Amino acid sequence: MRPSGRDLSEMRPVSIETGFTKHAEGSCLIKIGDTHVLCTATIEDRVPPFIKGSGLGWVTAEYGMLPRATNTRMRREAASGKQGGRTVEIQRLIGRSLRAGVDRVALGERQITVDCDVIQADGGTRCASITGGWVALRLAVNKLMKTGDVISDPLVDPVAAVSCGIYAGQPVLDLDYPEDSEAGVDGNFIMTGSGKLIEVQMSAEGSVFSRDQMNQLMDLAEKGVGELVAAQKAATA
Repeated sequence: MRPSGRDLSEMRPVSIETGFTKHAEGSCLIKIGDTHVLCTATIEDRVPPFIKGSGLGWVTAEYGMLPRATNTRMRREAASGKQGGRTVEIQRLIGRSLRAGVDRVALGERQITVDCDVIQADGGTRCASITGGWVALRLAVNKLMKTGDVISDPLVDPVAAVSCGIYAGQPVLDLDYPEDSEAGVDGNFIMTGSGKLIEVQMSAEGSVFSRDQMNQLMDLAEKGVGELVAAQKAATA
């Protein structure tokens, strides 16, 4: 059985509190079990130089973990003068995942930056960041539409992410840290609300996996993302 006592296909409890910060155009605190991430979206009337004058909008992301988000204190990356490779990889993943659900022509020539700050980590921080990041993005775009700065909705399909893996020989949904640290296979699945795949990250962490096992994990991911998208829609209704 799983350390948490959950069924193999059971998600951790999910909650999304919107309007969590005062100043950001969109914000939420997403809790998936004991993983808590603050997501904020900032609108700017500028775009990166490589798309300036194209009429296209841009969505990008930054990611970080507070020093005591984990069991032991981590040194702030600012103190070392640079971001770690893991941080850079995750924030690029968040950015390109969110852009997959955006019509950049409809967004217009502006940039939305989604900041994802992990307050508490218990596995699946990148997945929670993508899922909560989409909520913050949705709220920010709602403001653009309310003021008439954007005419047609540029968010074409919700984006959410969930982890799945092989733990103790069984395919499981939504790994927490005890499972993630011992999983034989670990995967992150980023999908749209309509069930389309954006990105799949899967790797053997001690044991190889079969095509059938991969299909089982895909089925679990589809179920989990469906539940997350329902939570997103409920939070932004």
